[in-house]
Amino acid sequence: MSFKFSDLHCKEVICISDGRRLGFISDACIEMPEGRITAIVVPGKHKPLSLGGKEDFIIPWGCIRRMGPDIVLVDIRPEDCRVPRHKPLLPF
Repeated sequence: MSFKFSDLHCKEVICISDGRRLGFISDACIEMPEGRITAIVVPGKHKPLSLGGKEDFIIPWGCIRRMGPDIVLVDIRPEDCRVPRHKPLLPF
């Protein structure tokens, strides 16, 4: 199966265990030099008045169960794939 990243970008990700909407795919983790996708990245939602930074969902490729034209169904608990987002370094 082959596809372009633009085919994945902006698809909604839904957890099949509880029907929770995790968000939309924004990025992918790629293993080099093979060029194999190892995970998809879904940005976490910003919580109002939260002091901590955002957390992204890093979902391993093996957890994807079904891809449709608009959505991706994943079989993983959202708590198991949350990763804190690193703040970008400011150039000096």
